[in-house]
Amino acid sequence: MSAEQQVITIDDISADNAPTIYVTGGLGQFFSAVEKEVTAEVPDLSTRKGRERIASLAAKVSKSKAAVEKPGRDYLKRLKEMPKVVETELREFVTKMDALRDATRQPLTDWETANDARIDAHNDRLEWLRGLPLNLTGVTSTHVQGLIEQAEAVAIDDKWEEFKAEAASVKDLAIKTLRAILVELQRYEAEQAELARLRREAEERAEQDRIRLAQEQAVELERQRVALEQQAERDAAANREQALIDQAAAAQRAADQAARDAEAAAERQRLQLQLQTEQAQRAAEQAEASRIAAEQWAEQERVAAEKRAEQASENARLAEVARQKAAADEIIRQEKMREADKVHKAAINRAALEAFIAGGMPEACAKQAVTLIAQRKIPAITISY
Repeated sequence: MSAEQQVITIDDISADNAPTIYVTGGLGQFFSAVEKEVTAEVPDLSTRKGRERIASLAAKVSKSKAAVEKPGRDYLKRLKEMPKVVETELREFVTKMDALRDATRQPLTDWETANDARIDAHNDRLEWLRGLPLNLTGVTSTHVQGLIEQAEAVAIDDKWEEFKAEAASVKDLAIKTLRAILVELQRYEAEQAELARLRREAEERAEQDRIRLAQEQAVELERQRVALEQQAERDAAANREQALIDQAAAAQRAADQAARDAEAAAERQRLQLQLQTEQAQRAAEQAEASRIAAEQWAEQERVAAEKRAEQASENARLAEVARQKAAADEIIRQEKMREADKVHKAAINRAALEAFIAGGMPEACAKQAVTLIAQRKIPAITISY
């Protein structure tokens, strides 16, 4: 290859062939060609022509250098601009792909949001059912009966969807617990009513006994007063008659005797009244003792009833603790089953995806196919889990 042909080759360098020229060692051939051309002759410096030839050869080297350097500089400038172009292109591509991914997944996102809301609604109803037997301190049996009616009114139908079995179990447990609490409350309220009735009856009997004793004492005192007056009148009449019959001495003796008799009668009356008073006092003390005994018995019954109510409440609390633990264990078990199912399905879906890809299907198409089949949107084709 001649030197003239090599210079022409340098002049032919362009943007199209620059990527194959400006590589490691790629410019050595041009340097070798120029070097070979300018060293192929030794001009005579003693002559003008020789000196001009050397100058011409040097100028040719400069020209060749420019012919290689300028396209190289242009190519290098394009290379420096390339990262910006690539970055802009990649950014637009990534943005569009992200939007396409989000739009592609949006139906699933909407479904997951709606499904989460649906599950939350079921869980809210289940928590309401579970909470019916809780925090019932101080309530009445009427209130508990109303809660039972509310629980019984909950329909266990297909609207519960996959929570139907759990809802039935929670409803049954709530009703059973409420009925147990209702029985204890009704028994406690009956005991309290009976205690109240016994207290009222004891108070009424004590009051009736007091009134009866007072009335009997008043009647007896009045009878005794009338009897004394009548006796006194009889004694006076007798004394007057005796005075008319007997002499003054006999009248005196009769009067003395009458006085003694009256005194003795008065003493007997006093003793009798004292005895009656003591008897009335003992009767009143007996009535008071009976009232106190009745109150003590009623208090003992109240304490016993409270203990039974506390025991029933404790039993209900322990039953609720056991129920909550069982419910928590069941939730954990179901969550583990769901996680295991998800892992199992993911493994099967992955195997199906790899089978599609191995069969020559592009990965994006394979993913879409597996997704559609898993969602049962492809007729007559299913994935067996």
